[in-house]
Amino acid sequence: MGFCSRSEAAALIKMGRVTLNGRVRRDPETPTLVGVDEILVEGKPVQAQKPVYLMLNKPRGLVTSAADEQGRSTVFECLEGGGLPPHISAVGRLDMASEGLLLMTNDNTWATAVTDPARHVDKVYHVQINRVADDAFLRDMKKGVITDEGERLSAKKAELLRSGPKNCWLEVTLDEGKNRHIRRLVEELNCEVMRLVRVRIGSLDLGRLEKGAWRHLTPKEAAALVQVTREKTR
Repeated sequence: MGFCSRSEAAALIKMGRVTLNGRVRRDPETPTLVGVDEILVEGKPVQAQKPVYLMLNKPRGLVTSAADEQGRSTVFECLEGGGLPPHISAVGRLDMASEGLLLMTNDNTWATAVTDPARHVDKVYHVQINRVADDAFLRDMKKGVITDEGERLSAKKAELLRSGPKNCWLEVTLDEGKNRHIRRLVEELNCEVMRLVRVRIGSLDLGRLEKGAWRHLTPKEAAALVQVTREKTR
């Protein structure tokens, strides 16, 4: 309901500060019915926060966690002063060196629907690599590789956008999101990612949103992302 993060909720429950229908329950996995069961934290009722759905053009050099143990800057600094409710979280991740479209919300159900790997929501990236990609390289990206750990990495699509004498830009589409997926795939093909920018998730384009800026999704945009995932599971 957007009251706090999952880890904070689990801690409150285990400390006995939460009652469910008048009884202290210390198991965070206890099932409840929203709108039916009475949940109190330290004697005060928990009320659902208004759902918020937004997109951010993540700058390079920011981490996506709410707090960083190493004291690095986070994407939440871009939201300061925006009058947003607490406990908004990133939907999926972009690593510190990556840029572009990042979804954020306080609606865990919606976030789960968008990120569920079984739903195969397409994500499109513009990727600069330190070589000129030929047809064979693009075929290898789509064919995929097997890492030393036995994990298969591949791109759903890989196309050349533009090239220079020593590097080029690719448009890469994934329908899954493994950790550092594109960077590891490119490394396995003996080259290096110089820049990586996510430009689209499902039907939602980054467009002309300035770096570090954010905006609310329209109801139609938020619904479309979930509708796409439902259609892919039929």
